[in-house]
Amino acid sequence: MTIAAVRTHRLSAPLHTPFVTALRRTTTVDTLVVEVVDADGRSGFGEAPQVWQVTGASIAGAEACVRDVLAATLTGRDADDLQARCTEVRRAVAGNESAKAAVDVALHDLAARRLGVPLVRLLGGTSLRVPTDVTLAAGDAVDLAAAAQRRRGEGFTVLKLKVGTDARSDLDRVRAVRAAVGPDVRIRLDANQGWTPRDAVRVIRGIEDAGLDVELVEQPVHRRDLDGLAWVSDRVDLPILADESVFDVRDLVEVIRRRAADMVNVKLAKCGGLHAARTLLDLAAAHGMGTIVGSMMESPVGVGAAASLVAAYGTSAVSDLDAAWWLASSPVRGGIRYDGANVLLPDAPGLGISDVSEAKVQPQC
Repeated sequence: MTIAAVRTHRLSAPLHTPFVTALRRTTTVDTLVVEVVDADGRSGFGEAPQVWQVTGASIAGAEACVRDVLAATLTGRDADDLQARCTEVRRAVAGNESAKAAVDVALHDLAARRLGVPLVRLLGGTSLRVPTDVTLAAGDAVDLAAAAQRRRGEGFTVLKLKVGTDARSDLDRVRAVRAAVGPDVRIRLDANQGWTPRDAVRVIRGIEDAGLDVELVEQPVHRRDLDGLAWVSDRVDLPILADESVFDVRDLVEVIRRRAADMVNVKLAKCGGLHAARTLLDLAAAHGMGTIVGSMMESPVGVGAAASLVAAYGTSAVSDLDAAWWLASSPVRGGIRYDGANVLLPDAPGLGISDVSEAKVQPQC
């Protein structure tokens, strides 16, 4: 069965609450949904989120990559030879990992739909329920404490606190959140590259000395400062999780070589899709690194693919799959749902996405 068409859909959907980190503030999910259609009219979907400050990928750039190169690479080719198609996508262009991830996921989604099984089953898993943390957007101590109490009341037991906006007051923020939720909720921190190495050590040691029971600290320093990341890791006891420092296998090999981090956050839009993500998870595990799977600010398309990967492969800590939870309403029909601190995968073929027309977007190619 051949691939008949590759289409793109621009999508923008509002969040119910502003999402604020040390890198950016946004009130929308802005993304490109890629649709791969076979000759029988079945469609598989994938997603390329626009996150300028992390991937540097734009909707326009991803769309151009898909329209001008990847669509021609795939059209007329055998839809059932998934491995070959993913390899062709990976080799077709340099960089453009978000665009390649969208097409890679769409190919996997289409393959699962053609077999009539959920994507998680195509990947080798069976569970349709995946636990997630929830993010507390950066803010002052009072606002963070109030948000933490609300999230605990909604059933979340792992809170990801965004810090890195002001190293001088970050310790107070962590104190306030811990006091608000008590001892039974796990707290993890994400500085989004916002600290210098010296600030990172000072804040993390302060947290350790205060006994605030933090689970891990994500990306404390600039993504390219692997010497600084290793310097921090050597001087603190809390596990350090590399996120923006690791896009691909070469990045992870260098982090491992330098012993710069204890864990890695694998994201489809950073690495190029499910095929590459599985390689990163296997490599990390082989070298004794902890793992989670995360997401950008994405729709149920991208989060559903990431959650399916977790359900099939597992991670050493609860993954970061709350991105679609932030949406005021879903811009697609079907797909994942949230039940408290769990992502519910649909018991339907592929990602279970039936339509993107509810977002009132039109195919662009």
